[in-house]
Amino acid sequence: MKAPVIAGALSFLCLGLLSCEKKGPTQDWTQAARAADIEAGNALVPVSTRASTAAPGLRFMCFNVENWLSADQDGKESSKPESEKAAVVRLIVDNRPDVLGVCEMGDKEDIQELQAMLKKGGWEMHHLAYNADSHALRRLALLSRFPIVETAHPEASEYRMNGRNWRMSRPVLDATVERDNCRYRFVGVHLKSKREIKGADQELMRVNEAALLRRHVEEILRSDPHARLIAYGDFNDTRKSVAMNKITGKYRSPTYLTAVPCADSQGHRWTHHWEWQDVYSRFDYVLVSAGLKPEVDFRGSYIVDDPSWSQASDHRALVVIFKPTAAE
Repeated sequence: MKAPVIAGALSFLCLGLLSCEKKGPTQDWTQAARAADIEAGNALVPVSTRASTAAPGLRFMCFNVENWLSADQDGKESSKPESEKAAVVRLIVDNRPDVLGVCEMGDKEDIQELQAMLKKGGWEMHHLAYNADSHALRRLALLSRFPIVETAHPEASEYRMNGRNWRMSRPVLDATVERDNCRYRFVGVHLKSKREIKGADQELMRVNEAALLRRHVEEILRSDPHARLIAYGDFNDTRKSVAMNKITGKYRSPTYLTAVPCADSQGHRWTHHWEWQDVYSRFDYVLVSAGLKPEVDFRGSYIVDDPSWSQASDHRALVVIFKPTAAE
């Protein structure tokens, strides 16, 4: 009974390799999700050691850096404390990402400040993409050590709710990184927070934003079923929420997105601490398409649990490692 499944998996992996020809309280997974990971050969082993700086493959870091802003909602000066910025930079430099997806950055000057501090810390990331036309206070940005060869915008960014049109709280960031003729398409998102607002349901807003993200993902995968697609960011919701189920899609379908089940060195999976209520939740995810899943190092990927993480942000970063292909 297993032979057709194995043969199909090998055929799919071969197709992926051909497209990259080289020219020169913790929110835990449900038992069903665990079973699916084991079936796919992705049984999780808590990470006790970290990859060295010489580790091969593409290293991606997803990090909500918490309010790296030069101004608040009213335009008043509201800079992240220098000690917190330094802590963010140290965590990034220590984990050596090839590509870095960050949430809660301010304007271009704030993002360039992060770039400059990383360079000073010994980890230069030359390439940058962000939503320059966004009026959101908190933006997403993608920094890379490899060229960003393409950017895009979802066709739809508005939805209808309670008899009026709404826009996404923070626009989706879509940027493609190329390494050795391999293209990785990063789709960053920061969904509506759980903070209540007047005249709207914050959970329903997140569900509608999730539907817009799912629509964009399906458009990408319809045009390129083997795309190396990574949807990442702060989803402000837990694994089995309506919003997350909408984003991942139907299980085993061609456009299903797999959430990489990262853990820290103790086997814990929470990424956000709400200090006021002392609640620990899993809000941050890295999701991968079927075309990229065979290249994910599930055992090597992890949640950063450096003891000083809380000095940097109220979120913990994720590091997901993509193994080198045969062509590399």
